[in-house]
Amino acid sequence: MGEKSRSRGWCGWIIVLIVLAVVVAAVVLTIKKKSKHSDEAAPVPGPPGAPIKKYGDALQIAMQFFDVQKSGKLVDNKITWRGDSALKDGSEEDLDLSKGMYDAGDHVKFGFPLAYTATMLSWAILEYGDQMDTVKQLEPAKDSLKWITDYLINAHPSANVLYVQVGDPESDHKCWERPEVMTEKRPLTQVNTSSPGTDVAAETAAAMASASLVFKKIDSKYSSTLLTHAKQLFTFADKYRGSYSESIPDVQTYYNSTGYGDELLWAASWLYHATKDQTYLQYVTEQNGKSYAKWGSPTWFSWDNKLAGTQVLLSRIIFFDTKGLSDSSQSGIQMYKMTAEAVMCGLLPDSPTATTSRTDDGLILVSEWNSLQHPVASAFLAALYSDYMLTSRTAHFSCGSNSFSPADLRKFAQSQADYVLGSNPLKMSFLVGYGNKYPQYVHHRGASIPANAKTGCTDGFKWLNSTDPNPNVAIGGLVGGPFKNETYIDSRNNSMQGEPTTYNGALIVGLLSSLVTTSSAVQSFY
Repeated sequence: MGEKSRSRGWCGWIIVLIVLAVVVAAVVLTIKKKSKHSDEAAPVPGPPGAPIKKYGDALQIAMQFFDVQKSGKLVDNKITWRGDSALKDGSEEDLDLSKGMYDAGDHVKFGFPLAYTATMLSWAILEYGDQMDTVKQLEPAKDSLKWITDYLINAHPSANVLYVQVGDPESDHKCWERPEVMTEKRPLTQVNTSSPGTDVAAETAAAMASASLVFKKIDSKYSSTLLTHAKQLFTFADKYRGSYSESIPDVQTYYNSTGYGDELLWAASWLYHATKDQTYLQYVTEQNGKSYAKWGSPTWFSWDNKLAGTQVLLSRIIFFDTKGLSDSSQSGIQMYKMTAEAVMCGLLPDSPTATTSRTDDGLILVSEWNSLQHPVASAFLAALYSDYMLTSRTAHFSCGSNSFSPADLRKFAQSQADYVLGSNPLKMSFLVGYGNKYPQYVHHRGASIPANAKTGCTDGFKWLNSTDPNPNVAIGGLVGGPFKNETYIDSRNNSMQGEPTTYNGALIVGLLSSLVTTSSAVQSFY
């Protein structure tokens, strides 16, 4: 009797232990599922490895769109259907504004998105120049950047004057012609102390400051010139505050600015990286940060809103360069990093705070007009943040109760790039010239008109309305993109979906450069 009772007791304890083991195992599995990472950081990448062919091929194509868009007297022109154009731009004010790039499928030089193009191209070169070089695209990137910054330097003839537009959009849009044969007047538009443009001046300051870092070791004199302009423009933007959209109401139809606080923070952040002057950090972390940074509230990165880009850019200070910072500066920068991680959490599809602004096939989609801008910009930021984490040996970050790794961010970035390149329901590349199927009726004047056509302003509209595919390929152009239902209407009259923009070009170049191979992140631009 006693022996049997002891036996039953032991059996009971064994059952209890088994149940406990099962519970513990279930808890561990749940935690692992939530964590989705190892507690140990991944190894730091070394020098650039072998390029991934599809991204390398796409990068070589995307880089050519800058050549398609160039204005002025072309040098070593590789686009056979392009020639010299707009050689007299700026002459009415004794300025040479012939360089720069056309905005999209038309022939206006809009300073706000053009400066953003330069800033983003600079950022891509600074972060991924070594990876660009694996497919011989670093020099073309620097050449295209300088084509823009040469123009921006000339567009800033004095401390408090910046020319922000060449051409009249209304009259330009009444013509359908090649840029080489334009005869219409191309008036100049400026911001100044009585007609301020804080947003466009600060974005141009960001472009100059970031570009000064690109050219610092290549051409120190040119770099110094850029930095001088950047400082002057930032002072002008900050002192004479006002939106260029209010000073110049006509721009509201084309590139309306919804505020200038983000550009001030963006410019100051780039000036800190270019100078290491602590006053720029104080600028972004103290009163201006409190006024404009929207800490804790994720936003979408675009030509109009620079907050998410600023948050990621300032995060690299926490990852790599806190030496010598005051406690208050570190605390302020941590707020930017916290918000950058909120942005990342919104992008990852398995995050508890994942955005619902995406198509059924996983493309981030915020706007049906130029829909690819936001997913490509977001993917670029995700790739950057992933590389910062890897190089600093940061194993994971948290989204609510879940944790994610650098690999999760890179997987997201690749998913957006792959969608653009053809992994989508249409099996079509949205990068013109890449793959076997891409848009044939791109909304682009120069691409739609034969190079030997003798047409002027209005008779060229027959080419807009032609049912034939474009005779010239706007190679490397990233078109607007699909609708939310993942359809695309390939029509030359469909500018909403079919018009490539120069700033989209900078974004896709940045994204492809981040993915073409892997390497450790640059820890200091200075």
